[in-house]
Amino acid sequence: MTSPSKAGTALVELREDLSGEVFAPGDPGYDGARQVFNAMIDRHPAVIAQCESEADVATAVRFGRALDLKIAVRGGGHSVSGQAVNDNGLVIDLRRMREVTVHPAARAVRIQGGATMSDLDRATAPHGLATTGGRASTTGVGGFVLGGGSGWLDRAFGLAVDNLLGVDLVTADGTSVTATAEENPELFWALHGGGGNFGVATSLTLRLHELPAFSMALLLYRPDRGPEVTRVYRELIETGPPEASGGVIYLTGPPEEFVPEHLVGELLAGALVTYAGPADELTKLAQPLLALPHEAEVLTDLPYPQMQCMLDDPPGMRNHWSAEYLTGLPDELVDVFCARADSLPAPTVQHVLFPLGGAVADGPSAYPVPYRDAPWAVHPFAIWADPADDERCAQWVRDVRADVRPWSTGAVYLNFIGEEGHDRVIAGLGEANYHRLAEVKRSYDPDNVFRYNHNIAPA
Repeated sequence: MTSPSKAGTALVELREDLSGEVFAPGDPGYDGARQVFNAMIDRHPAVIAQCESEADVATAVRFGRALDLKIAVRGGGHSVSGQAVNDNGLVIDLRRMREVTVHPAARAVRIQGGATMSDLDRATAPHGLATTGGRASTTGVGGFVLGGGSGWLDRAFGLAVDNLLGVDLVTADGTSVTATAEENPELFWALHGGGGNFGVATSLTLRLHELPAFSMALLLYRPDRGPEVTRVYRELIETGPPEASGGVIYLTGPPEEFVPEHLVGELLAGALVTYAGPADELTKLAQPLLALPHEAEVLTDLPYPQMQCMLDDPPGMRNHWSAEYLTGLPDELVDVFCARADSLPAPTVQHVLFPLGGAVADGPSAYPVPYRDAPWAVHPFAIWADPADDERCAQWVRDVRADVRPWSTGAVYLNFIGEEGHDRVIAGLGEANYHRLAEVKRSYDPDNVFRYNHNIAPA
């Protein structure tokens, strides 16, 4: 155990050496710095190092190793299990590292490790370019990409990792490495789904795609029409172009202008169609959904960064979510999915069905993302305010998974789940991939320093 005098001296030196800010318990700003997206997480690190450069990150890693502190890495802080923060350890906080550099001619963008989706999308949009991002603007780019990366554009442009061109990483011994297809290719492969197991990603380079127009249609229906809506949506996606995505979402009518007043607070079935193209093309594509009797309708062109903000959840809410990836979407499964909507445990809970396929299915099969072959995914997304609802909401998520498990592929996107056991980590990577990843882990982090993640133990 590190002596108090040594720890105190090391902390003083860290404060002097770091260009960013250092927080310890009792410091002004400490409580704010330790909060993450999921309000269920209430952890108290010994030190929070808010880094401003790659050199800061290396300094923080060496500080943590010298004092034998547990190390967590924070980007956006969006993981449902609160992997970005720990108790009595060190948090390497990247939120001051948010620079985004767009290279339009090369169709590439370099993003620092603490940038969010909003930072990325608002930098690339003026150039008519985009890449696959998450479905909330406050999500951190680093964890999202290295965990696989699914979003509204994945059917058109592939998963985020399919667009990964390079990563700058500070490893467990405080050294800096670069991973590309040519430089450290085995590490580069591991970063396509292996998450933060191999070091701290200080920057990522991603491929960009032309996106001159973007549009969306959201239609709300009475819940008894849910099965019919889901079948029509299924046909639209399975026969339509990869530019179309979105989802079927059961939700409680929100107090928004487009929702009739008498439906606010009522259960509704929603069909969301996002489209990498203009609204006039989307209008033609969405005709089968528009033809069904519906209660509310929004169909419009809008900037892609604005779409990314539309589903942002308010801060300070409690969260529990999971997912099952499906072999298909037969009518029986449609009925099972829709029936579970009757039991939403809180008005802010959402019951979601996402499409895959398109460029997701056509992407590189060598990467450790075994869910890419699934055409559909169910994503029970429980978010609520009252701690008294904790168990009820968590049980509802488990019940959704149990409902659809007969149709599950067994694979899962790890960014969509919390701490569900070692077997689920293997399911999110593939068993053969997991063993290969464990060898890479042994090379770059033999002591498992970076274990606050969906952890891969060193071989």
